[in-house]
Amino acid sequence: MNMSTLLHIDSSVRAATNPNPDHDSISKNVARRFIDTWKQNRPEDEYIYRDVGVNPPAFITQDWIGAVFTPEENRTPAQQETLALSDTLIAEVSAADVIVISSPMYNYGMPAQLKAWFDQIVRIGKTFDFDLERGDFPLQPLLSGKTLIIVTSSGEFGFEKGGIREESGHLVPHLRTLSKYLGVDTIYEVAAEYQEFGDERHRVSVANAKARAESLASELSLSAQAPSSVREVTDVGRN
Repeated sequence: MNMSTLLHIDSSVRAATNPNPDHDSISKNVARRFIDTWKQNRPEDEYIYRDVGVNPPAFITQDWIGAVFTPEENRTPAQQETLALSDTLIAEVSAADVIVISSPMYNYGMPAQLKAWFDQIVRIGKTFDFDLERGDFPLQPLLSGKTLIIVTSSGEFGFEKGGIREESGHLVPHLRTLSKYLGVDTIYEVAAEYQEFGDERHRVSVANAKARAESLASELSLSAQAPSSVREVTDVGRN
């Protein structure tokens, strides 16, 4: 079995464990179930972790954009420093075979901290190139071959395709759109819902999400082939 590199990005501002368990991050705990199962099955794999909810990346700035569009050989030391975090985050994505992103739904989209992470990574000459000869689609991703597991938690429910809140669900569609710039070819979803209701539906949804995260990790990690070759599971963990 070949070694893989697993990149794990958490984005909830809540900790996974708090004095009051009602405040524990659901998305982090579901993702942790996936990670723990993967590590049990593939302890030799490299594991990279970032909690961008607790330690958010800096927002990009005009100086950041200026540095990006300055040829590398002409960048000043200050410009190199401005791009240092971006370089590090891109290197982590480039090294990864499997990416796990856990995210709560904040105001029907992703947390600002997670968007800041993407803004540091989606960068011309690094994760995409640009050529107007391609007509109306000049942007092309430079990375490929990666598998993404999207773990989400939402207060309401029915954000999936055909669901009663489909038009309000901007978290997963945004992640799917941006995933191509991470080099993602295959996507799996694990969703916990109903948090605001706090009823039996919520309890069942969280339990199902944890169970599916564990089974999905087992399926992917124990596969004799690369994770991206395993059959895609759609709407994992939805009720």
